[in-house]
Amino acid sequence: MSQLILHHYPASPFAEKVRLVLGYKQQAWRSVFIPQISPKPDLVALTGGYRRTPVLQIGADIYCDTSLILDVLEHLAPEPTLYPEPSKGLARTLAQWADSSLFWAAMAYSLGPAGSAQLFAGAPPEAMRAFGDDRKAMSQGMVRLRPADGLSAYRSYLRRLSDMLDDQPFLLGAVPCVADFSAYHPLWFTRTRVPALSRVFDATPAVTDWMDRMAAIGHGQPAKASAADALAEAAAAEPAPLAEAPFQDDHGIALGSRVTVAAESFGPEPTEGELVAATRMHYTLRRTDERAGTVHVHFPRLGYVLRAAD
Repeated sequence: MSQLILHHYPASPFAEKVRLVLGYKQQAWRSVFIPQISPKPDLVALTGGYRRTPVLQIGADIYCDTSLILDVLEHLAPEPTLYPEPSKGLARTLAQWADSSLFWAAMAYSLGPAGSAQLFAGAPPEAMRAFGDDRKAMSQGMVRLRPADGLSAYRSYLRRLSDMLDDQPFLLGAVPCVADFSAYHPLWFTRTRVPALSRVFDATPAVTDWMDRMAAIGHGQPAKASAADALAEAAAAEPAPLAEAPFQDDHGIALGSRVTVAAESFGPEPTEGELVAATRMHYTLRRTDERAGTVHVHFPRLGYVLRAAD
């Protein structure tokens, strides 16, 4: 089997979520750094348009969105599990809240004027403007919290997390689960990328102790690779055979149709291709790029919109 390749950049909170899961499952993986903002021509050659961070590549199979990436890693390395019974459904639901409500509250606070000044300290003024313009384009139509409102929500959410950690080391018990990795990464961004704002954790020492336990998991066994290496590997490979799973048609769009898949909100750039799978959990599009060759691009159903191509 082809090696795991993670397309990411060091400051990405969602990439930290996956890096930590790779450490939890003690996986060897190759690290390809991508730009923080567009253009991202090497990544888009693989995805066909999707540009959120991170993206997981296994040969000619490209996996978008961390919720799907974690499911793929769970399938490849089932132990230790991210979804322990009997709290599997609760863990997934809590993770979805953490990746949305908690994440955006944390970002509103962390990327306010004080946080942005620290994050871009030493960089030319145009770097901060370019980052802001890029994220504004990615969040068109979204309602974004102002920094003060983000701080209020963040404090409330931290207290709730602290309550969950009163008598156990992780959010749902004695071992970490998907909820821990999802709740950790936005807090990691505040603590490590804008440490001047980490005073927000002062009132919840149980949360900082839990963060220390999560950080100690590490990132597994990464090795550096280049975008050219990743594109060459995709071009030399064939997409893996699709798993046998029932076709779930919720849209009246037949397999083999030309379609687009795009995120519901943040990062709305669509990927167009041939719909070759639509299962209970995900969509798969086949597409061809002159550099990447023929690839399968995979998306989760939740959080994504499937449409017939124009």
